[in-house]
Amino acid sequence: MDIEDSPGMCFQPHIGSDGSIFAWNGEIFHGIPVHNNENDGLKLFNMIQSSRGDIDSLATILSELEGPYAFAYLHKSSQMLYFARDPLGQRSLLLHLPTPSEPIFLLCSASNHRSVDYEEISTSGIYSISLKGDIFESAKSLTCTPRVKSAFDGWKTLNRIVPSEASSPLSIEQVEDFISRLDDSVKSRVENIPSNNVDLLQSEKPVARVGVLFSGGIDSSVVAYLTSRHVPRDEPIDLLNVGFENPRTLNASQNKSNRDKKKRKKGSKAPDASRTASDSIVSEGLKTGTYNVPDRLTGLEQLDELRKLCPYRKWNFVCVDISYEECKQEEPRVMALMHPSNTVMDLSLANALYFASRGKGVIYGSEGEEYVSPAKVLLSGLGSDELLGGYSRHKIAYNQGGWDGLVSELQLDLDRLPTRNLGRDDRVISANGRESRYPFLSLVLVSYLAQLPVEIKVDPRLTLQKEGLGAGLGDKTLLRLAAERLGLVLASKRTKRAMQFGSRSARMDSGAPEKKGHVVLE
Repeated sequence: MDIEDSPGMCFQPHIGSDGSIFAWNGEIFHGIPVHNNENDGLKLFNMIQSSRGDIDSLATILSELEGPYAFAYLHKSSQMLYFARDPLGQRSLLLHLPTPSEPIFLLCSASNHRSVDYEEISTSGIYSISLKGDIFESAKSLTCTPRVKSAFDGWKTLNRIVPSEASSPLSIEQVEDFISRLDDSVKSRVENIPSNNVDLLQSEKPVARVGVLFSGGIDSSVVAYLTSRHVPRDEPIDLLNVGFENPRTLNASQNKSNRDKKKRKKGSKAPDASRTASDSIVSEGLKTGTYNVPDRLTGLEQLDELRKLCPYRKWNFVCVDISYEECKQEEPRVMALMHPSNTVMDLSLANALYFASRGKGVIYGSEGEEYVSPAKVLLSGLGSDELLGGYSRHKIAYNQGGWDGLVSELQLDLDRLPTRNLGRDDRVISANGRESRYPFLSLVLVSYLAQLPVEIKVDPRLTLQKEGLGAGLGDKTLLRLAAERLGLVLASKRTKRAMQFGSRSARMDSGAPEKKGHVVLE
């Protein structure tokens, strides 16, 4: 897959003069140089064709690049089919091997139905299968060849050196170094996005080429701010903020409101009516509380901070409001897209990503006309919690096992990144014709963070204080200091909130028995 209207765009699949075929869904951000007027898939195909075209040649070529990908390569003369995903699994690739009831071989990015038994292929190596003979014999030849050593392998193992109790605080230089490296990752994922304004008339206003999946949390706020450094100043950036009509939470809120009214009638003291500046920002334009979800509130607060830091930039804060009825209508499609992922939590997360990436809503502060984001690339802050110690279980691991326990827990997170459902997210987002990119998951950046001493990234001895950052930073210490250094003071203080709860895409059915996230859907 390539981005529509890219200067280097060409039709797929790529077909060689010998009849070999190459289908590529990915991006090359580091390693193999790709010029602005080149198509990365075609360049990769030519490199493969110039080699022997066997498994060893493929493994060597893939070891030289960094970026998200999934591909399939048919070597015509040998009738061998090769396919693989990037080491972190940022692109989806599903496999169905023939069975008596479904005697077909299928390899695809996504499924439109749940009736076929797919499995998501592992990221551990390069798969190969011989297409000689009948389909059942071919299936027996399926093998997975491990990857060869790569310049980008530094991400796999954490620095296990733990600090002494007298460890020194982070220096400004360490924070600046991290900002620079994260900025480089954002730049590589933004700078070559084709403009949507090439054929723009002089009287027309520029439109966005990039969007951010935006909750107002520290991750998406830092990504949005750094993105602004690498997009032309006259172009807007779309901040996609999704909120769901959740009957369960709305009923609970109404019941609480009724109880409070009864207390006041009995002479109880009314709550303090004083309002802060951020309260005013949040309430402006919100006509009802239906979509006044936690991520909407923090998103609007953060919008104000971004506007102050980047007054030249037009930030399109897109309110993506999803009614309960619409969510239920689209549920079969979302479940088909996320397949073979099949749990209650999978659906909650997939719903949030599906509707947010659709990019259809109303720009905050506009006259209320419907807006559909033209951005084909969406940036996400995913990955920072795993890399920088953002989960509450990291604090628990430290409390139970000290620094060694924390490092072991962070190593587990690193090991699990390739199976962290990035394939599910890709299937859901790409169904809307958009591509997700993750600056925190650059293997260059992940390798850098892996070799840092643990106390530079996270220091569980400290606690986050809402009054300011002086006395303690808590989780994701390095990122919080970086955000503060960039001027994102509000964002630097925010605690973690899961996407499904911030958008209220979870536990929507009022009166229905509560299901745990791991429960398999029917």
